[in-house]
Order: sequence, then C-alpha cells, then structure tokens
Amino acid sequence: MIAALEQLNRPMALLTEIFAQRRLMTNLLNIYVGHNAGARVLQGVIRRGDVDVIDAAIWISDLRGSTRWADVLSGRDYIALLNDHFDCIVPAIERHAGEVLKFTGDGVLAIFPLVAGRTHVGCCEAARDAAREARAATDALNQRRADRHLAPLRFGLGLHIGDVLYGNIGSANRLDFTATGPAVNLAARLGALTGELGHETLVSMEFAAACPDDVVPLGPQPLRGFNRSIELYALR
Repeated sequence: MIAALEQLNRPMALLTEIFAQRRLMTNLLNIYVGHNAGARVLQGVIRRGDVDVIDAAIWISDLRGSTRWADVLSGRDYIALLNDHFDCIVPAIERHAGEVLKFTGDGVLAIFPLVAGRTHVGCCEAARDAAREARAATDALNQRRADRHLAPLRFGLGLHIGDVLYGNIGSANRLDFTATGPAVNLAARLGALTGELGHETLVSMEFAAACPDDVVPLGPQPLRGFNRSIELYALR
C-alpha cells in the first residue's frame, strides 16, 4: 500500500503544481486585466488583431483637478489619493457586473457588456446604478477628508452605449487587452466635457433613451472630433 502511494506521489505533486500555477496565473490576470479579459487570454486569445465587436455601456471617468493634486502632493501622497479615488469607483462598477479595463493615470475605462440575461436597457441601468454608488462612496470619502481638513475629490463621468472593439491591440511585441472604437471615443468626449458644462455625469442620447426618467436634456453640443452636434443629457 505504501509503495503504491509513493508511486502516485510524484505525478500527483506535478498535477498539484500545475493547478497551483494556473490558479496563480488566473488571479494575476484578473487583477491586472480584468476577469473576462483574463479568461480570454488564458484561452489563447493573444494574437494582435484578435478583436470582437460587442455591445456595451461604456464608462469613462477622470479625477478633476488631478494635475493640481499631483503638483502639490508628494508622490506617495498622490498615489494614496488616487487609490482612495479608485476604491470609490471600482467596487461600484464590479458590483453591477461591469469590467474595469484600464486605469489611465487618474482615469477609468470600464464596460458593462451585453450578456445573456441582460438587455441594452439593463446595461445602461447597471452603469447608472454604479455611477450613483460611486458618487455615494465619494461623498463618504469626502466627509472623512473634511474631518481631516482636506479638500474634497470630484470626478467627471461620461456614459454611452454602442458597439465596442474588444480585444488585443498594440505592437508586435506589446499588446493591450482593451476596448476602443467610435463609441469609446464619444464616451471620452462626454467625460472631458463635464467640467465645461458644470455637470458631474454626462450621457449620450442613446444612453438617455434607456434611462429617460434619470436624465435632464442639455440640447445639442459640439464635440471635438465629431462633425455634428451631439444631443447630451445630464444624469440626475
């Protein structure tokens, strides 16, 4: 019996090591590129140009006044501030089945994809609810900051829904698993325009159609890079 177990020991140890390495790789990919993107990478979707067109609500946000914060704070304190900011946003996105694809300095790119059991309206409602939760978490953070006599944090957010190019983009030797395309560009323009128009969250006409009771019309607005004015709405 002991001899038989000893014969099994080596192959079982190898199998255990393989499973442990795979779990470690899965956890690392989930942390750095997100759950869905990580799963695709593990499945071998790693060639440049491996891109799918998916329907998704798109979230692009950035921290207001980030340049000033970076100028007046030490590097360590600025990173701590960014982490506090992201702690308000990322859990809210993930609780509503969204996927954070990228941190761009002080910004966040996330999507709420159309999946089985969720409609286009459901994608927008999920993004809307995540936005409200992120605002509430930021309000709570700002109360704690006020207790320490620190200035509040604010972020601008653009929300849109449309076709997204989702997959591997980059150079021959360095790839990024991300989302891009005209719909993402529009969401980015909305986020950038929040400061100018004095609203924290701007949404497109397509997004507003899914949540008509939650928006205020702002009329057509010119957007840089677009050859037509875009009907914009503010999220209540």
